[in-house]
Amino acid sequence: MIFQLVSNISSNLVELYLDENNLDAPPPNDFGRVMNSLERLYLSDNRLKGEVMKSFKNICTLRTLYMEENNLTEDLPSILHNLSGGCVRYSLQELSLSANQITGSLPDLSIFSSLKTLDITMNRLSGKIPEGSRLPSQLEVLSIKSNSLEGRIPKSFWNACTLRYLDLGNNSLSGELSVLIHHLSGCARYSLQELYLVMNQINGTLPILSLFSSLRSLNLFRNRLSGRVSDSHFANMSKLVRLQLSDNSLALTFTKNWVPPFQLQQIHLRSNKLGPTFPKWLRTQTDIHTLDISNVGVSGIVPKWFWEKLRGFSQMSPYQKIDISNNNLKGIIPNFPVMKYYRPFLSLASNQFEGSIPQFLRGFSYLDVSHNKFSESRSFFCASGTAESLYQLDLSDNKLFGPIPNCWYNFKSIAYLNLSHNTFSGKIPSSMGSLLGLQVLSLRNNSLTEEIPSSLRNCTKLVMLDVGENRLSGTIPSWIGSHLQELQVLSLGRNHLFGSLPLKLCNLKEIQVLDLSLNNLSGSIPKCFIKFTLMAQKISSRDYPLHAYNAKSIFGYLVATPYDLNAFLMWKGVEQNFQKDQLFLLKSIDLSSNHLSGEIPTEIGDLFELVSLNLSRNNLTGKIPSNIGKLASLDSLDLSRNQLLGSIPSSLSQIDRLAALDVSHNHLSGQIPTGTQLQSFNASNYEDNLDLCGPPLQKLCIKEEPAQEPINKHHKDEDLFFTHGFYISMAFGFVIGFWGIFGSIIIKRSWRHAYFRFLNNLSDKIYVVATLNFAKCKRCLSS
Repeated sequence: MIFQLVSNISSNLVELYLDENNLDAPPPNDFGRVMNSLERLYLSDNRLKGEVMKSFKNICTLRTLYMEENNLTEDLPSILHNLSGGCVRYSLQELSLSANQITGSLPDLSIFSSLKTLDITMNRLSGKIPEGSRLPSQLEVLSIKSNSLEGRIPKSFWNACTLRYLDLGNNSLSGELSVLIHHLSGCARYSLQELYLVMNQINGTLPILSLFSSLRSLNLFRNRLSGRVSDSHFANMSKLVRLQLSDNSLALTFTKNWVPPFQLQQIHLRSNKLGPTFPKWLRTQTDIHTLDISNVGVSGIVPKWFWEKLRGFSQMSPYQKIDISNNNLKGIIPNFPVMKYYRPFLSLASNQFEGSIPQFLRGFSYLDVSHNKFSESRSFFCASGTAESLYQLDLSDNKLFGPIPNCWYNFKSIAYLNLSHNTFSGKIPSSMGSLLGLQVLSLRNNSLTEEIPSSLRNCTKLVMLDVGENRLSGTIPSWIGSHLQELQVLSLGRNHLFGSLPLKLCNLKEIQVLDLSLNNLSGSIPKCFIKFTLMAQKISSRDYPLHAYNAKSIFGYLVATPYDLNAFLMWKGVEQNFQKDQLFLLKSIDLSSNHLSGEIPTEIGDLFELVSLNLSRNNLTGKIPSNIGKLASLDSLDLSRNQLLGSIPSSLSQIDRLAALDVSHNHLSGQIPTGTQLQSFNASNYEDNLDLCGPPLQKLCIKEEPAQEPINKHHKDEDLFFTHGFYISMAFGFVIGFWGIFGSIIIKRSWRHAYFRFLNNLSDKIYVVATLNFAKCKRCLSS
C-alpha cells in the first residue's frame, strides 16, 4: 500500500526511507519503471522476503539498497539472482542484507560490477566458499561476519584490488594465515586498511605484514595461531593504531629497547606470551586508551612510569580499558594524587600487589583489585572528597582486616560492591545504607558480627545480597521481603541467625537463589514460598534480565553498563561459584542445617523450575509431599537427617533429571519406587530408614523374602529332598493308588465280596495270634 502511494505521488524521488514500517508485501509490478530516478532506498526493519528483489532489478539509477532486519530466508544465490536480472546490477554500489536469515554460501559476486560495499553479517550462510568465486572488482568494504562459513578461502576470491575493509569474523574458516595474507597481498596490499578475522579456526604463525603499509586495524582475536612474533613482523607499519591478537598462542619476543614504528590506541594481547618482564616498549606508546595484557606471563615490579602513564592516558577516548590482571606482578603501587578526570576501566586482579590501596584508583568507574595481597583500605575509603564516578568496586580475596570503614557517604554512585573473602570484623557499617543505587552487595566469608543493619532497607535496588559465612546474629529482618523486592540472590547462610522465617520473605517474587543454611532458624517452612514466581517460570538465556547500572560517560550522558552476577552456593556438597552463563539456569532453595520443624509444604511442588532443594539436617516431620514429582527440573534433592516418615512418593520417579538424591537418616518405610533412576543411587543415600526396602538396598521387601535359612547341613539336605515337587508327587501317587485299588472293589461285586472275606479271615488270625502271645507272656511273668 505504501509502495503504491509513493509511486502515485512522485516518480522523481532520489531518496526513499521506509524503515520500520512493518512492510510485508512487495511493491507493484511497475514500481521499477515508475521510480526511474531513485538512487537510495532504505527498507530496513520490515518483514519483506527475498522475492521483493525482483521489484528493484530494473531501477537503473539505484546505488544504495538497505534491507537489514527483514525476513529474507532464501539462499543468497537466489536473492542475488532476483536482483541481478536487470540493469540495477550495473548501478548498485552499496548493498546491506545484514541481520536476516539468509542461507546458502557465497556465489560469484563479480556480476555486480559497480558494487563497492557489501554487508551480509549475522545471517545463516554456511559451507565452503566455492572455488572460482570472485568479488566485484571495485569492492571496497566486505563484511560477512557472524555466519557459519567454513573451510579455506579460495585464491580467486581476492581479486578486488580496491578492498580496504574486510571482516570475516565469527565464522568457522580455517587454513594457514600466511596463505591468506599471501593471497591478499597480491592485489589489496596497498589498499587494505582494516582486517578482521576474529573467532575462526585459522592456524599457523603471524606472517611478515610490512607489505600492508596502509593497515590501521589488525584483529586476529581467538584463532589457533602459534609461533614467535618479533620486531620484524611490524616493520613499515607506521599507520597501525589497533592491534588485537588476544586468545592465541603467540610468543611476542620483542627486543628490549624496541621502538615500534606505530602509535597504538588499542592493544589487545591477552593470553599470549609477553613476559617475563613488563614490556618496556609500551612506554613509547603515548596515545593508548585500551590496553589488555592480562594473562601474558609477566612478573616482577611494575615500573613507575606505567602508573604515571595510567593517570595520563587519553582523556577524550569514548572507551578506556586497562587490564593487566592474571599475571605475577607485585609490589606497592605508588599513591599518586586523585586524578582530576576519571577513567572507565581498570583491572589489577589476580596479581601479588600489597600494601595500601592507593587513593588515585578512586578515579576509575570500574575497579577490580581482587585476588591480591592488599592489607589496608581505610585511606582509600575515607580520603577527603567523594568518588562520584566509581560504580563497580571489587576488593575480594585480599588480606584486608579490621572494621569495614564507615565512610560510604563518599561513594554514593556505587552499584556493585564486593568485599568478600577478606578478614573484616565488627559490624556492617550503617553508612552502607546511603548507597541508594547499590545492586550487588557481597560481604561473604569475613568475620562480621551483630545484626544486619536496618539502614540497608534503603538499598531498594539490590539484586544480590550475600553476607554468608560470617558471624552475624539476630533474626532475619522482615524488611528484606518488604523493601528489597528486586532480590534475585539472597545468601544469609553460615551465620548465627535465629528465630522463624519471616512471612514477608514470600514477597521476593524475583528470587532464584535463597540460601539460609547453617543457622539456628526454627519454626515451619512458610507455605507462601509458592509466591516465588521466578522459580515457577522457564527462562531462556535470551530472556534472562540484563544486569546493568547507569554510569556517566566521559561526555556527561548516562550509559547502561552491564555487569556479571556471580553467586556462591553449596552444590551437591561442594561450594561452587556460579557465573553468568550458569546462573540463569540455577533456581535453588537451601534451608539445611537449622532447627526447622513441621511438615514440608505441598506448595513447594508448584515451583516447577526449581533445580536444587536442600532441607536436610532439620527436624521436619510428616510425609514427603506426594506431588514432589511436579518438580520436573530438579537436579538435586536432599531431605536427609530429618524425622520424615511414610513411603517415598512414586511421583519422585518421574523426575528424569534427578542427578543427586539423599533421603537417608529418616523414618521412611515401604518399597523404593522401581523401574527408575532411583535404583541408580548409592545405598547410603537411603540408609538408616529401618522400614525401607527394595533395590538398591540389600533388604528385600516382604513379598520377596525367601524361606528361613537352614540350621545345619543335615537339615539342608532334607530340605533339598522334601521339595515342593516331592509333596505334589506324593499326593498325586496317593490318589492314583487309592482309586486304583478301592475303585475296582466298589465297581466289581465279586472282588468286593472276596475283599471283605479276606479282611474277616485276617482279623480272626490276628485275634488268635494276639491271644496266644498274651497267654505266653502271662506264664513267663508268673514263673
